[in-house]
Amino acid sequence: MTEESQMRNMRYLGVADMIALIEQLGIGNVLKGMAAYIEEDFRNWPDFDKTPRVASHSDAGVIELMPTANAELYGFKYVNGHPGNFRAGLQTVTGFGVLADVATGYPMLLSEMTIATALRTAAASAMAARHLARADSKVMALIGAGAQSEFQTIAFKEIVGINRVQVYDIAPEAIAKYRRNLAGSGIEITVAGSAAEAVQGADIITTVTADKRNATILSDNMVSAGVHVNAIGGDCPGKTELQASILTRGRVFVEYPPQTRIEGEIQQMPEDFPVTELWSVITGATPGRLSAHEITIFDSVGFAIEDFSALRYLWDQVQATGHGQIIDLLTTPEDPRDLFGLLSKPEAA
Repeated sequence: MTEESQMRNMRYLGVADMIALIEQLGIGNVLKGMAAYIEEDFRNWPDFDKTPRVASHSDAGVIELMPTANAELYGFKYVNGHPGNFRAGLQTVTGFGVLADVATGYPMLLSEMTIATALRTAAASAMAARHLARADSKVMALIGAGAQSEFQTIAFKEIVGINRVQVYDIAPEAIAKYRRNLAGSGIEITVAGSAAEAVQGADIITTVTADKRNATILSDNMVSAGVHVNAIGGDCPGKTELQASILTRGRVFVEYPPQTRIEGEIQQMPEDFPVTELWSVITGATPGRLSAHEITIFDSVGFAIEDFSALRYLWDQVQATGHGQIIDLLTTPEDPRDLFGLLSKPEAA
């Protein structure tokens, strides 16, 4: 397929296509590949247009657009967050994304982004931990066994080398689901009776709860020296998981400060609370972990460049594997100036 025909034949990667692609490549390989694309784009961070998500809030939840672009590609994700959806048998979060060619404005890929967001969130978490956690980290405490939990676990096994997870959730059915889905994964799973029990002896603590409120999922006395905290549950105004005093004990790393100060754990802190942007660590402009005893905190809310990286990765895999479908979404008149000519001839008056 020529470059011109690729642009004219927009690809659609639906849910069935996404599942087939993951089955072919293997979820571990997808997570590692996506993490590599995210890291590459973080290294080129200054080249991107950046803006906080464009959000439309209602009493039921939020609908957001997450756009970004570099000199070659434009991408955006549509995503919702509706905590009450589960009562109607619906998912709390769904999404789709588009990748387009900057030179022509033609969209190239329309992709489901519900599974892809879970993958990119886990890949970004593990990629950050590889730069911030102690190199000998093997045990992770996981607080929250919801939709993101298995993705996080596999990503940390494949990218960081975690081989044991100490998991806690208030819902026994969530723990049962987590253990069932990871049976045969090679990861040792210990079910803890409380969050405090889960963090004992952990090198990394991942908090990934769903409740949309200011909560203390992780308190100061639960965080030991040398731990890396992967705080990913806080992703909107009014939702936090960490006791504020934890943030003053270690160094806090973020994706994009203008967004994180609104949505992340640091919404609890003054506007001038010091943070380090993760991209500067990845490029070597700023040091990451300074010692084995330091506490590092990744206050992650998810940023558009990560979705851009995921879409870019998926586009390359679609081209390589043939997964996805060509969809008739773009007009292709023989004469680009004669759009009306595609229509039936109007009847004579």
